[in-house]
Amino acid sequence: MTNGLFDLPEGTRVPPRRIVLLTGPSGSGKTSLTRRLGLPVVALDDFYRDVDHPDMPHRFGIVDWDSPGSWDAAGALDALLSLATTGHSDVPVYDIPTSRRTGTTHLDVTGSRIVIAEGIFAAELVEACRAEGILADAICLRRPRVMTFWFRLLRDLGESRKPPLTLLRRGWGLLRDEPRLVQGWVDKGCRTASPGQAERDVRALLAG
Repeated sequence: MTNGLFDLPEGTRVPPRRIVLLTGPSGSGKTSLTRRLGLPVVALDDFYRDVDHPDMPHRFGIVDWDSPGSWDAAGALDALLSLATTGHSDVPVYDIPTSRRTGTTHLDVTGSRIVIAEGIFAAELVEACRAEGILADAICLRRPRVMTFWFRLLRDLGESRKPPLTLLRRGWGLLRDEPRLVQGWVDKGCRTASPGQAERDVRALLAG
C-alpha cells in the first residue's frame, strides 16, 4: 500500500497522520519552508540534550552540536509516533542560547494528515519511522554552500545563539563538511531537493 513517496510495511494499518522528515545543513531553509507550508511542525532541535549531559560529544574545543550524540533520538521518535497515532504529544522546549531544556509544550495536530519534523538530525529517524509505517517522505534540503553559510551566519548572529567567534568557527567547519553531511543523510534514506521542489512535493502529498 502506498500513501506517499514511501511504501508502508505490508499489513500495516494506515495511521491517521504521517510524518515528513525534513533535514539539511543548518541554514538551508528548513524553517522558512515549514512556514510557507503552514503545516504542524515538530522542531527536532528541541530534543537536544542539556549542555552538561555527561555523554555530550565535543569538537573544536566545544560541545559538538552537529553530532547525533548531542540529541535524544528515542524521545523524538516517541513524540512522532504519538502524534501520528493519537494527534497529541508533549514535547520539550529548548533554549539554544543557554543550551538547556526550559519546559514542555503540548502539540495537537489532529486537524492535519501531514506533520513536518524538521532538524539536522531528522535522517536519524528515517528507518524507524518507515518501520513504524508513519513515514510520508524524507527530504534533505540543498542549495549552494556559500548561500547556506551566509544565511546561517545571519540567523545565528541575529538570534545571539552563541558568541560571534564560535559561530564563525562552527560555520566554517560546516561549510567544509557540507558535502559529507549531505551524503550521510542520503545514505540514511533521505533524498535531496531544493526548497522549491520540496515545497511542491509536500503540497502534492496533501492533495493526494
